Formats: sequence, structure tokens, C-alpha cells
Amino acid sequence: MYLLRATDISHSFDYELFSNLSLSLKTKEKIAITGVSGSGKSTFLHILATLLKPTKGDVNILSKDIASLNMKQLNSMRSKEIGIIFQAHYLFKGFSALENVKVVSILSGTDLDEQLFKKLNISHVMNNKISNLSGGQQQRVSIARVLTKKPAIIFADEPTGNLDAKTANELMDIFDDYIIKNNAGFIIVTHDDSIANKCDKIFHLENKELNRVK
Repeated sequence: MYLLRATDISHSFDYELFSNLSLSLKTKEKIAITGVSGSGKSTFLHILATLLKPTKGDVNILSKDIASLNMKQLNSMRSKEIGIIFQAHYLFKGFSALENVKVVSILSGTDLDEQLFKKLNISHVMNNKISNLSGGQQQRVSIARVLTKKPAIIFADEPTGNLDAKTANELMDIFDDYIIKNNAGFIIVTHDDSIANKCDKIFHLENKELNRVK
């Protein structure tokens, strides 16, 4: 089953960033997108994640044409079906780690998962304020927040950037376990070849083109 289909995606700012990119994602599939800084890979991810409208092309998520959805429908999809992990964590600084996750749990109608906190090695800091956590701990809280709402597709922009190699690999195992158990899909933008190689497919964005390398 296809969770996502993107067809002939082009985008421009003051210049053409990329053109006619196509990508599809199946259930239980992990895809990595690599490329040098400035190649447009994060912009492409944001288009796939419905955060940015392409200059040209179509994005279809869960058999729905994104361009045809009104704002209420789009917000519903973002809050329930899509999970986005940014390079910046966008956590509520005045809240504790647990309160940050609880907000998503309440909005999505899902239960808190204590085992997830243990897997992410953040159980011992859940009652701490976000401002008192390290960058790596904040990243793992943001990941717990995304996984708590049980999205059908996870979009991740350099989610392992603040983590050491061992923790980064453990995190990829958590993502793998999640998508298998939940029939979900995963698309990651990364500079880390070892992380990219943990995915089923790797695409490289260069010179405005998206080419499959694995």
C-alpha cells in the first residue's frame, strides 16, 4: 500500500531549486534523502510533509490529494496522520518534558507510552523543564512527542544531528520497530551515510535531480 506519492515536484525561490522530482512511500518502508547543503532536500521534505506548496507537481498522502484539502482537513491530517521531526525541537520551554508529550497525547487521543520513554532513555528527565535538558535530550523528547500521536508517516529532518553514533543507531532501531508495528512509513533527510544506509531506499538530490542510489 502506498502512503505517499509525489509526482513531478518543482520548487523555486529567486531561482529554480529543483524540478520534476517524484517519490513514493509504501507501508513499512524507510527512505533516506541525502545531498549537500543547499541542494533543496529539506525544502523537498517540507513539501512532502504538507508544510510548503510546490511551484509545480502533486502530493498525495493516504489517497488524498493535498492540494484539494481545505485548511481544516489539512490541519486534521497534520495533527493525526503526519509526524514531523525538525532540526529545531519546537518544544514548549516553560513545560516539563512530560507535559510536552501530554499535550500531543491529549490532542491526538492516544495514550502515553512509558516504554517509549525508556527506549529513548529519557524516563529520568520527564519531569524536568525543557530548558534544563541537553540538546540531545530535547531531541529525544521531540521524537517521543511525535511517536506518541501514532502517525502514519514520519518525516524527519536530521533527527540524529545532536546525538552520538550509538544513540543515533538506537534511535533508527526505534523508528524501524515503530513503522513495522504500526504499518507506517518513514522519510529522513540526513548527511550521515551510516544512518541513510539503515533505510530501505536512498535518494540523492543533486543538480536539481533526485536519483536513487540504493
